[in-house]
Amino acid sequence: MTAQSAYRGRRVAWALLCAAMLPAPFMTGPAHAADAIKVELDRAMITRLPPHVSTVVIGNPLIADVTVQPNGLLVITGKSYGTTNMMALDRSGAVLSEQNIEVFGPRGDIVVVYRGANRESYSCAPDCEPRITLGDSTAYFNLALGQEGTRSSRAQAAAPVQR
Repeated sequence: MTAQSAYRGRRVAWALLCAAMLPAPFMTGPAHAADAIKVELDRAMITRLPPHVSTVVIGNPLIADVTVQPNGLLVITGKSYGTTNMMALDRSGAVLSEQNIEVFGPRGDIVVVYRGANRESYSCAPDCEPRITLGDSTAYFNLALGQEGTRSSRAQAAAPVQR
C-alpha cells in the first residue's frame, strides 16, 4: 500500500464518519411511517421543533393543524382522519425536518350504533351521550352539532362580562 492510497483511504473514512454524525434534522429524505406523529381526532399533542425553525408547513390542514408556541413548542391538533406531512424550514427555506402526521379515531369509551346504513357515535364514560364524530350519518351529526352549538352560545351569553 502506498502512502497516497493510505491517505485517500483515511480521507474516505473521515468523510463517512462525518456524514454518519450529521444530526437527523439536516437529512432531508422522505419521512417514514415509523417517524409518524400519531394524534387522536379532536385532540391536541405537544412536541418540540428543531432549533432555528422559521416556517412550519402542513401538507393538508384539513387533517391536522399546528400552532407554534414560544420556546420551540408545537401544538398539533387532529382535525380529520388520515395522514399528512409536516415540514419545518429555516429562514433560507432549507428543510430542517419532515414528519408524517397520522390522525386516528378515538379508541376508548366510544360506542358506535348502526341503524341500517346510518351510524351514530356515543361517548360512554360512564353514561352514554351523543358524540359529534366524522363519519356519522348526516342527520345525527347535524342534530348533535346543533345542540352543542346552542348549548355553547347560551353558556357564553350567560357568562358574566369581565372588564
